[in-house]
This record gives sequence, C-alpha cells and structure tokens, in this order.
Amino acid sequence: MANLAGAERAARTRDDVVARETLRLVDEQQSGGHDSTVAGAGRSAAAARALRLAGMRIAVIGAGAVGGLVAALAARAGHEVLVTARGEHAAAIAAAGLHVDGGWGEWVAAVELVESIPNRPIDLLILATKAHDSAAALDDWRAHDGTPMLVLQNGLGGEDAVRDALPRSPIAIGLALFAVSLTGPGRITVTGPNGLTLGGDPAAVAVAEPADVVLAENIRGAQWTKLLINQVNALPAITGLSVQQTVAHPGLRGVLARAMVETVAVGDAVGARWGRIGAVDAEAVARVRAGGAAAAAELAEHLADGMGDVPNPASMLQSIRRGRMTEVDAINGVVVDYGTSLGVAAPVNAALVGLVRTAQSGDPPLTPAQALARIPAPS
Repeated sequence: MANLAGAERAARTRDDVVARETLRLVDEQQSGGHDSTVAGAGRSAAAARALRLAGMRIAVIGAGAVGGLVAALAARAGHEVLVTARGEHAAAIAAAGLHVDGGWGEWVAAVELVESIPNRPIDLLILATKAHDSAAALDDWRAHDGTPMLVLQNGLGGEDAVRDALPRSPIAIGLALFAVSLTGPGRITVTGPNGLTLGGDPAAVAVAEPADVVLAENIRGAQWTKLLINQVNALPAITGLSVQQTVAHPGLRGVLARAMVETVAVGDAVGARWGRIGAVDAEAVARVRAGGAAAAAELAEHLADGMGDVPNPASMLQSIRRGRMTEVDAINGVVVDYGTSLGVAAPVNAALVGLVRTAQSGDPPLTPAQALARIPAPS
C-alpha cells in the first residue's frame, strides 16, 4: 500500500459531490413519495423521482443484516427487489421472505432470491457484502456494467472493487447509521432506527434513495468519520460483549478511546476532511484531536448511549457468531495500513486486528482482563 496518500487524494476528488439535504423516512407507500434536488446529477431529480414512484428493479448483493434491511425497506416502498444470500438465510428468504421487526415496525418483505445473475435490466445495484467479499461477489455482475451502484459497507475500499469490476457504473456510497441484527435465518431486527448518509457520483445518488438519507457534500470525509465510529466494532468481537458493555467497562473503554485517537491522527495525516455522520461531525473530531483519550472516551459513551438499551453486538461479533470473516481489515486494518504508509503509529489498532483475527479463527472470547493484557498499555 505504498501510495495510499495519493490514492486517498484521488478518491476525495472523485467523491466530493452534491448539496446536503435531509429526506423523509423510508416507506414511500406511506409518505406518497418525497422531493429531492441533486445538484449536477446526470439524471434529473424529477426523472429519478418518477422512476422511484413507478417502481425500480433493485438487486441487493449480499442481503445479510444491513443489505437485508435495505432490501426489505425498498420492497415495502413498492420496488421489485432481487437479493443474493447464502445458506440457511437464503433458504428462509426463498421460502417465506424477509421478516423485519424492531424500530421501524414489523412486516414481511416479499423479495426474490436469485441464485444466478438475471438477464433482466436492473435500475440499481446495492453492494452490501463484507468489504473483503466485494471482488468475488461482483465478478458475476459484470454484464450489468453501467448500472448505478450503491456501496453499503463498513470500512474503506468497496468502491474500488466496483470500479475494477464495473468501470462504467456510477457509484454512490452509503454509510448506515441504523443498527440492525440478523436474529435468525430470514429474520432481521432493527435495534437503532437511524438513517443513511449518501454521496458519490451524482448520477448514482439521483437513483439510490431506497431509504431515509442525508446527502453529503463530502462523502470521503464522511467515510473517515464512519471509520472512527466503527472503532466500536472490534472489542465486542474479541470479548463477546455488546458495544454498550464494552464502553461501560473502564479498561475496554480506554482501549477504544486510544484506538479512536489513532484513527483521528491517521485521518488527519491522510488529509481527511471529516464529514458529519449523525451527531458526529468535524467539531466532535476536533475535540478528540485536542482532548485525546479522555475526549474520545466521552465520544464512545455518547455513541453507546445512542444505541439504547437493546444490546448491540456490532457487525464483527455477528460475523464471528455465524462463523464468517469480519471486516476488521477494512476498519482497523485500514488505519494501520495508512498509518504505516504515512509514518503514524497505530499500535492499538494493530493489536485489535490481531485479536479479531484470532477470534474469527475459532478461539473463544477473551475476558476483559485477558484482552487488556494483550493490548499495548498507554505510553
């Protein structure tokens, strides 16, 4: 990753877009549609809105927790939705649809499980696999090069996989703020009913509005802010505890805070223009920059408080419980790799990467004391 800083500058140039605007909630059947204006979009907002109201054909590649929720919301809004999934989850979707409950109500979404890539035209592709699965998942969809793509993943790098596989497809980047768990085959529970930040190529942004979104002027900066928020993921994967439990533990909260400080230092070295994600904005990042671990611990407590009382296992722990790889390399690993390239130390993130990899290899969860013993102490 020798030229990461140059790649980051190029990505910021590609992805700076559109005026910021908040749209109403998800269910167009209930709301009767909504208005939006996307400055400079190749497809006019009016045309995109007409397409939405007429019903799009949307393909969700990787309908797990996040992808499945977006698929279900799009289906409830009246769109034709195709999904890919694996194993028992796929079988349950094929047999009885997607069952959703929690913060956005309870319903069953009728979606079509596809085992082979359809020859039918697709209006919008949504990539919702884990980042490390992107290239393999996209390989079968090359015939749909040119179709707008929404990348809905944690971490960085998914859009690069799309550009490699579908070079003519305009790309929107979605950063999910909602918390959702896959509670059983074909079953999804919304534990945090929050929205979605969206930006990227205006031609894709004009189409990719299946859920409540905030349009971001600076989507690359928003990705770095989401990377900071996603620091809450690793410790639950290592300990088996929820995000709320890890933040409540003084020692683990201290580790999380130091990992967040490292992320801010690396993002600053990269030149990230920190964008808003929910309540976390450039001012919140500035407080971490100025206040160090103490300010980062306060931010972690704020994030945990915003998750409510329902235990949030975070996505990495959910992956480990299902026996699958996590996205640790696209979150903590990215911080380490950029830091190495730019001469910024990230020892806590490096330790977290190693411990998550051990956990996903099948080792039992560590107690907080065991985890703390394996992570470098503050210098």
